Amino acid sequence: MPGSGTLEREDQRYRILLDAITDYAIYMLLPDGTISSWNAGAQRFKGYSEAEILGQNFSVFYTDSDRSTGLPQRALQIATQQGRFESEGLRVRKDGTQFWAHVVIDRIQDAQGKLIGFAKITRDLSERKNAETALIASEEQFRRLVEGVTDYAIYMLSPEGIVTNWNAGAQRIKGYERDEIVGQHFEGFYTPEDRAKGEPAKALNIARTEGRYEREGWRVRKDGTRFLAHVIIDAIHGSSGGLIGFAKITRDVSERAQAQQELERAREQLFQSQKLEAVGQLTGGIAHDFNNLLMAVLGSLELARKRLPADSEALRWLNNASEGAQRGVVLTQRLLAFARRQELEVRATDVPRLITDMIHLLDRSLGSQVTVQTSFPPGLPPASTDPAQLETAVLNLVVNARDAMPAGGKITITARHARRASAASLPPGEYICIAVSDQGEGMSAETLERATEPFFTTKGVGKGTGLGLSMVHGVAQQSGGGLTIESVVGQGTTATIWLPVASGEVVADPDAAGTPASRASVRQFRILAVDDDALVLMNTTAMLQDLGHQVVEAYSGTEAIAELEKGRFDLVITDHAMPRMTGAQLAETIKHRWPGTAIVLATGFAELPNGDDPGVPRLPKPFSQLDLAGIIAEL
Repeated sequence: MPGSGTLEREDQRYRILLDAITDYAIYMLLPDGTISSWNAGAQRFKGYSEAEILGQNFSVFYTDSDRSTGLPQRALQIATQQGRFESEGLRVRKDGTQFWAHVVIDRIQDAQGKLIGFAKITRDLSERKNAETALIASEEQFRRLVEGVTDYAIYMLSPEGIVTNWNAGAQRIKGYERDEIVGQHFEGFYTPEDRAKGEPAKALNIARTEGRYEREGWRVRKDGTRFLAHVIIDAIHGSSGGLIGFAKITRDVSERAQAQQELERAREQLFQSQKLEAVGQLTGGIAHDFNNLLMAVLGSLELARKRLPADSEALRWLNNASEGAQRGVVLTQRLLAFARRQELEVRATDVPRLITDMIHLLDRSLGSQVTVQTSFPPGLPPASTDPAQLETAVLNLVVNARDAMPAGGKITITARHARRASAASLPPGEYICIAVSDQGEGMSAETLERATEPFFTTKGVGKGTGLGLSMVHGVAQQSGGGLTIESVVGQGTTATIWLPVASGEVVADPDAAGTPASRASVRQFRILAVDDDALVLMNTTAMLQDLGHQVVEAYSGTEAIAELEKGRFDLVITDHAMPRMTGAQLAETIKHRWPGTAIVLATGFAELPNGDDPGVPRLPKPFSQLDLAGIIAEL
């Protein structure tokens, strides 16, 4: 047992320690909440002198609403039962003004475990001003007060940085028992890197010259683990003005820092999502307008080709122009795929059969230096997607894999059945995973992060649009799945398309091309063509008339209704994106007023704005005369 002299010296250290703390109000309460001691810091925060406040209940510091709900009593109950109470809230000064305070109440027991009161620490968070502390009523109260605080490591250092005392909070946060650390230099709490840079000595020098040092940084526990700490070191001067040591307060703020990092990550993800959504809306709109232009070009070329003799020199130039326009169609399809606005015919798809049927096309496209190897397990369930779009997506991935291997190599295409729990990009469920792997150059982390961004490409000028992976990503997402990419520099890349498992059975592909009905085998119809784009409307009308139909033109929904009021039509073919009245709105009006009239909605969008869907057949833009003949034959 330490002698009375030792206890007196230790208590004196605690007294000096509390005197030196300027950022906290520290005082004691009796078990019923009566204030039994008061310090200068508390007087500065609250405005009460010691004579005014001793003997009063600490609930006087609470607002009327908090007192009416019994918050002061609950705080003491929690501290009694759990050992401590911590909260932030409004508190009231003597003059009636309020301030936002951080409060910690710690239970204090005597040697027999009997509750003898509470240690209360308050900090003014509204102004973050230094708080002065003063003596508590007795040296015993000072010692018990500091030892009872468990949320802060509060201890003293000698002028040389030697730890001279230790409290329960320091033991909890840093892991050292009192006998293990007292007498040791406080630099042991710093990381090896900080010790090498002389950070402990710098901290003491700043506190010595400026009176106070405050920082956040990494510290080391006894077991070697690190934590982020908020540290305050105050210089302590004796009555003669000489430096007698330092008061040090440390708090573990790791959880707060982790929450901040998670918030920053969430903000970054939200920013990326908003950026891609904005780009998607822009590209979707551009693709829609571009479709109208391509439709006018392709329609005119098709009609012109039919009127030229087969051996005409001009026919070769028309064919070149048609091929160029068809490349524009592919580009718009990629834009719409990225924007997730293309028309998909989703159905149960046999992935192994689809990819096997593509092998000959792939062999011709890749060249002799690249080989393709496939591997599919037996009994693989069908995937839910558009087979034509999946073919294009796989072809894009294979071409990317080929370009990543300038000297040639092997491309592996595999498929597997996987179950995936909820992830950031995929909902939980069963998926068919189609993986395309190469032995190429691989991608750096920076390139991999941007790989699916639209228009981002590492290929040379003229060798890529930067829409290939964006298109694959869009098709996968629109099908209800996603795209993941794994890559290591020098070891190759694996791109995996995740598609939901289909609930239905695989059916034979419909004869999409078919044999269009000849003009002689299809009777003439009276057709109303509606489009606000004069070029598109002119070409649609010309193609319909060339098929032998009688066509009336309308440039808006209002004009179309006026024509319908004049006479009967067998069929209305209408654009969707028109001002004042959309094609979907026109279709709803026709269905109610002229229920016997067939309707076709011409659009390049898979999903109509605002979810409007009149439930009529759609004709994807840009369409050809063959497409027109086919849908008219179906109707």
